[in-house]
Amino acid sequence: MDADVVIIGGGIAGVSLAARLAPFASVVLLEAEPALGHHASGRSAALYEPRYGSPAVVELSLVSADFFHKTKGILSPRGLMMVGCAGDEAAFATEAAAMALEPMTVAEACAMVPVLNPEAVTMAAFSPEAWDIDTDLLMQSFARTARAAGAELRTGAAVTALCHKDEMWQVTTANGSVTGRVVVNAAGAWVDRVAQMAGVQPLGFTPYRRSMARIPAPEAMDVSRWPMIFGAGEAWYAKPDAGALIVSPAEEDATDPHDAWADDMVLAEGLARYEAMVTAPVTRLLSNWAGLRTFAPDRTLVIGADARHHSFFWLAGQGGQGFQSCPAASQLAADLILGRAPEVSADLVKALSPSRFGR
Repeated sequence: MDADVVIIGGGIAGVSLAARLAPFASVVLLEAEPALGHHASGRSAALYEPRYGSPAVVELSLVSADFFHKTKGILSPRGLMMVGCAGDEAAFATEAAAMALEPMTVAEACAMVPVLNPEAVTMAAFSPEAWDIDTDLLMQSFARTARAAGAELRTGAAVTALCHKDEMWQVTTANGSVTGRVVVNAAGAWVDRVAQMAGVQPLGFTPYRRSMARIPAPEAMDVSRWPMIFGAGEAWYAKPDAGALIVSPAEEDATDPHDAWADDMVLAEGLARYEAMVTAPVTRLLSNWAGLRTFAPDRTLVIGADARHHSFFWLAGQGGQGFQSCPAASQLAADLILGRAPEVSADLVKALSPSRFGR
C-alpha cells in the first residue's frame, strides 16, 4: 500500500485536505496538470465574502473566518459594493439582504468609486466585510504543510483508471500506479468522470464557464482602494487587480470539463453591462481567461463518503466558493476520513453529505 489516502485533484480542495490529513495519515495527491491549482483554483477572483453562496456554504465560510483572520498575509481589506439601476429593485433587495450589505446613497457610492455613472446607478449598498485572498500564498502554504508532514504531491499524474479490490484502491495514472485504502474525489469539473472510472454512480455535477477580462484602470485612476463591485442580479462584477480591473460578465454557461477559455461574445456583452454603469468606456483588454465553477444539482458542496462505496470520498462542487470555504471544508473532510467527531454541527454535516441525493 502506497498511502492511507489517495487524493485526486490538486486544486485548493485537494491541497488543503492533504495538509489536514498528512500529520495523521500517509497521503498521495495526484494532479493531472504540470502544476497545482491549474484550473479553477488558478483563475479565481478570490474574495472572502462569507455570506455569498448557499446556506451550507455560508456556514462553512463563516466557520473559516478564524483561520483566515489569524493566518498572517492571507487576507487584505477590499469591501463589497452592489449597484443597480431602474428595474433591478427586486434582485438588489434580495442580494443585499443575503450578503448583509448596508444601503448607501448614489453620491456616496460615486465618491468611493468615481467611475460610477450617477445618471445610470439608482441604488447602491456596501459592506466592509470582504477581503482579497492571496490565493497563491494560501495554496503554497497548504502545500508546504502537507509536504512537511510527509504527503507526496504528484503533478503530471492524470488518473486513467481506478479499481477497488481486497479493500484497496489501485489508481492508475499517466506515470504509474498508486494504491490506497481511501480515494478522495477532489477533481473539480472532472469529479463525475472520476466517479465513473471508479464504478461509482455520478452525482450530477455541472461545470459552468465564467469569463474574465483584465482592463486598464479607467482614466488612469488609482483603483487600489476601490471595493469589489457587483451589478445587481450578478449581471457583472469588477475587482481591482494590481493597478488594473478584472471585469467579468458573471455568466454561468454549462459545459463539459475542459481547459476553459473566454467566449468573446459573452465577454463583450458583459463588458457592455459594466460600461452601462460607468462613465469610462473600455478601450482595450490587457488579457482574458475563463474558469469552470462546478456545482452539484442543489448548488451546495458535497463532502463525505459515498453512500454505497464508503472508501470513495467526495470533496466536490465548490462552485466558485472553494477558497473562502476551504479551511472549514478541509477540516470537516479530514475529520470524517479519520473517524473523528466533526467540529461543525451535525446539521451541516448532513447538508453536505452525498447521501442527501439518495444514490
